[in-house]
Amino acid sequence: PSQFSGLLGTVYRRGNLSFTRDGSSLVSPVGNRISVFDLKNNKCETYPLATRLNIVCVGLSPDGSLAILIDEEGAALLVSLIGKCVIHHFYFHKPVHSVSFSPDGKKFVITKDNVALMYHAPGRKREFNAFVLDKTYYGPYDETTCIDWTDDSKCFAVGSKDMSTWVFGAERWANLIYYSLGGHKDIIVACFFEENSLDLYTVSQDAALCVWQCDTELDGLKPMPPKDAAREKNAEKDDEEFLEEPKGEEIRGKANPNEQETRDKVKYSRVAKYFFNKEGDFNNLTSAAYHKKTHLLVTGFASGIFHLHELPDFNLIHSLSISDQRIASISINCTGDWIAFGCSGLGQLLVWEWQSESYVLKQQGHFNSMVSLAYSPDGQYIVTGGEDGKVKVWNTSSSFCFVTFTEHTSGVTAVTFTSNGYVVLSASLDGTVRAFDLHRYRNFRTFTSPRPSQFSCLAVDSSGEIVSAGSQDSFEIFIWSMQSGRLLDVLSGHEGPISSLSFNPMKCVLASASWDKTVKLWDMLDSWRTKETLILNSDVLVVAFRPDGKELAVAALNGQITFWDHENAVQTGSIEGRHDLQMGRKELDKITAKQAAKGKSFTTLCYSADGQSILAGGLSKFVCIYNVKEQILMKKFEISCNFSLDAMEEYLDRRKMTEFGSMALIDEGAGDEDGVAIPLPGVKRGDMSYRHFKPEIRVTCLRFSPTGRSWAATTTEGLLIYSLDSGLIFDPFELDIDVTPSNIHKTLHQKEYTMAIIMAFKLNEKKLIQEVIEAVPSNEVDVVCSSLPDLYVEKVLEFLASALEISCHLEFYLIWAHKLLMLHGQKLKTRSVKLLPVIQFLQKSIQRHFEDISKLCEWNIYNIKYALAISQQRGMKRLAEETSVHEDDLDSDSDYLM
Repeated sequence: PSQFSGLLGTVYRRGNLSFTRDGSSLVSPVGNRISVFDLKNNKCETYPLATRLNIVCVGLSPDGSLAILIDEEGAALLVSLIGKCVIHHFYFHKPVHSVSFSPDGKKFVITKDNVALMYHAPGRKREFNAFVLDKTYYGPYDETTCIDWTDDSKCFAVGSKDMSTWVFGAERWANLIYYSLGGHKDIIVACFFEENSLDLYTVSQDAALCVWQCDTELDGLKPMPPKDAAREKNAEKDDEEFLEEPKGEEIRGKANPNEQETRDKVKYSRVAKYFFNKEGDFNNLTSAAYHKKTHLLVTGFASGIFHLHELPDFNLIHSLSISDQRIASISINCTGDWIAFGCSGLGQLLVWEWQSESYVLKQQGHFNSMVSLAYSPDGQYIVTGGEDGKVKVWNTSSSFCFVTFTEHTSGVTAVTFTSNGYVVLSASLDGTVRAFDLHRYRNFRTFTSPRPSQFSCLAVDSSGEIVSAGSQDSFEIFIWSMQSGRLLDVLSGHEGPISSLSFNPMKCVLASASWDKTVKLWDMLDSWRTKETLILNSDVLVVAFRPDGKELAVAALNGQITFWDHENAVQTGSIEGRHDLQMGRKELDKITAKQAAKGKSFTTLCYSADGQSILAGGLSKFVCIYNVKEQILMKKFEISCNFSLDAMEEYLDRRKMTEFGSMALIDEGAGDEDGVAIPLPGVKRGDMSYRHFKPEIRVTCLRFSPTGRSWAATTTEGLLIYSLDSGLIFDPFELDIDVTPSNIHKTLHQKEYTMAIIMAFKLNEKKLIQEVIEAVPSNEVDVVCSSLPDLYVEKVLEFLASALEISCHLEFYLIWAHKLLMLHGQKLKTRSVKLLPVIQFLQKSIQRHFEDISKLCEWNIYNIKYALAISQQRGMKRLAEETSVHEDDLDSDSDYLM
């Protein structure tokens, strides 16, 4: 039972970035999920929860335990960041622009339309309704955009698109119910209170900053007399009886109150106004953040530049261009050292340490769709290729991309690792196949064809010596030598574009699939002639060998997956998979999803590590897993529930259909940042070539991890990883009535270790197995290993591989692995094909620890050498000093004798 375990390849989509309470982790919205980047331990985790549409704003509670995620339509999830689960669903009925918890954690405010709504924050006690509306604040004439609270949670400020900023009391203060501030000529992007003060800074889109001074301190706010408060509340209750939904207590602000209303009330005065664009170039300010303790203002612009200013004097500390796209979100951590920037155009996420002027984190996904992926032989790394021409290598344990190759000048169509795991190969439409070295991170070979041709697929043999690529315009297959880089041969014979290539893992046989309805098998050692031609009923799209090389799976355009015994050229089975693909209907489709599905087929196939099942995916939100032997559908994985993507729904919403066609044909929201900005003559803002579009959901490539523990899919959402969840399942093995935890402990107490291990594996509870194995004294491991039955050797090996990943008892588990392999090596060798995933999983765990410890050891050796060198130097110095003193004494003695 696989379950979602991680999202790689996408680090930021849209919405606001937030640092956690301790300032060491960053919460980033990626589409309809959230990823948490642990910057100190260099790890990333995507939580297994999702909203229905893309997330636009995230609010974190001050204690760091809760988060509110709100999507494009105003549907909210209350999420526990500790339990990583959804606690409550709520619907705000309208798009929400921002959400913010009060510093004391008792209230939170959201802004939608032209109002601000204050809710009681969900507490630690159980509540029937987690979101209880407290007050509704009216005042702005246009949409509200941003929120900021005072440090003691008494007041909050709200910015608006009508160029005004409003200060509201969180409770009814006699001298501050509401206050409106003008002074700007464009939309308010952000507003910030000064530390422990009502003084305010407002920043607008035309890159202007206003500094507002208040004549009252926070302590000077007077509570409303109880009589007045009760009278107003009763009046509101009478109104509320006639309302469909409760609005809580209403506070209606006036932009121009009369003198009588403002007497004895809090007053603001504008002390200064500053402009960011001194050179006169017009540049929209898109986001801002302020750190109250250090008085640091960070502003981001549409051109990708950011400024750091010290307030209130507006001294420029730093200015840097980090991207050529607009900076959509900025966040500063609690200490004020790290600044996070999100650029939604290219999907960039950067964390900048401004004092040392260095990057803490710099990640970017493929800004066009990912097309291909491959696992390294030990399952530790994944390489992806995208339509943006980039090849990226990701670490599966940390979820970070650690190298990007940008040598290709056109889209990458296929990527693969060689068998040693240190060379990455990529084929591209620019007419080259490139080999990259993962030791030195360079492109050390470039393979080309005599006449330029676009390569659509790629394969490398098990020795890593023969590289082949198929062309989609000349219908030929090119063969190169990895050692020399020379073109060895051109295989002709296909009459259509080559769609897929695959090498037999056990023999030097290449299978090539083409749109000419054939699969050809080429023997590389037999003067490279066609060995066999398999004829199918439809254009062939993808071909894959079983890991043991004895079976070939072929997916064709008619939606069938056929299985072949390629030695005898006999078809052994077929799966009719067209109906399992279950297409969605696109917004602009003229025909129904059911009709469209008739022409759909699987475009990617891959066998599981044990070869017993096959994964298939295509232009749909489903990945199907079939049992090869029984030829039945075992499970369908829905890879996304994000309705911000196209082709997600089977039936179109009739409310979106008019007599003229779908509402999707109408470009709504023209002039918004997401819609089409229509420029006036001579105006440089807005770009008519930029259109707002919905990406279509699809699976472009599937691969199973060699460890057999997980599989990955490149999709419109990014690179999704599904892995076995071994924590919650009770899965006993040959269980009988005497096997109970108490009996296992009794056996362990009697020092019958082998029996205890067998019983623990029969019960198959991970914690119990760990307890039993760790109770075996290290000097008795040898004896226990030799007396283990063969059936349990595999199970112990698999447990060791998973335990080594997280355990700190390195030497103990290494002794176990070493003894097991030494004593049972010969027997295990006979079942090597079946055991290969387990051995590779073990190798991956050991390799990771080896890399970490070797770095630590090198550092320690260096430090010891340094310390020795210093002590040696000091010893030499001391010796020299003593010698000179001794010589001086001798000289004085000789003078005395003279």
